Amino acid sequence: MAVEAVQILRRNRPGSKAKDFCRWPDEPFEEMDSTLAVQQFIQQTIRRDPSNLEAILKMPEAQDEGVWKYEHLRQFCMELNGLAVKLQADCKPETCTQMTATEQWIFLCAAHKTPKECPAIDYTRHTLDGAACLLNSNKYFPSRVSIKESSVAKLGSVCRRVYRIFSHAYFHHRAIFDAFEKETHLCKRFTYFVTKYSIISKEILILPKLDDETPVGGESEA
Repeated sequence: MAVEAVQILRRNRPGSKAKDFCRWPDEPFEEMDSTLAVQQFIQQTIRRDPSNLEAILKMPEAQDEGVWKYEHLRQFCMELNGLAVKLQADCKPETCTQMTATEQWIFLCAAHKTPKECPAIDYTRHTLDGAACLLNSNKYFPSRVSIKESSVAKLGSVCRRVYRIFSHAYFHHRAIFDAFEKETHLCKRFTYFVTKYSIISKEILILPKLDDETPVGGESEA
C-alpha cells in the first residue's frame, strides 16, 4: 500500500502563538526551491542554535560567496533593528549627543550631504535606514542569486557603520547590550563574520570582550 508523502507547510498560520513560530522541520539547502533559499537557510540555521557561529557561517558547497555575504549582512541589519528598538528608551539625544564608543571614539554620520556628528540614536537609525536602502537597491543588487563583485565591495562600508552601533551599545548601554547579546549572539556572530571574510580591519574591532587588541582613540568619518 502506497503511503502519500506529507506536505510540510513552512509558514506561520494565522492565530499561531509566538512560541510556535517557525516550528517546522529543517529543510536541506539543496531542496530549497526559491530565489530566497540562502536567506531561508541562514534563518533556519540561526533558529536551530543562534550560538553556533561556525554552523551559521558555514557556506553550502557551490554557493556564490558574494550572495552568501550579502544575505548575511541583510540578516544582521534585520536583527539589529531589535537592538535599536531596545536602545531607544535609554539612548536619548539629550544624553548621547554624539555617536561614541568609549570616551575616545567619535563617529561621523554619512546620512548627510557632508558627514557630521549626530546623536547616537539618530546615527543608529540613519545607518540602518541607509543599509536597507543600499541592500534593497535594484541598481547594485538586482538579483538574490548572483551579485557583481563591484557590488559586493560595497558591503564593507556598511559593516563598518553597523559595527559602531554594537560598539556604542557595549560601552554606553552595557545592560541592554548584554541582554540582547545573550539572546541573539548577534555581535559575536557579526564579528566572526567580518573576521572570517576579512571585510573590515581588525583595528576597527574595538570591543574588549571580543577583541584582545587595546582600543585606540580618534575620530572616524563614515
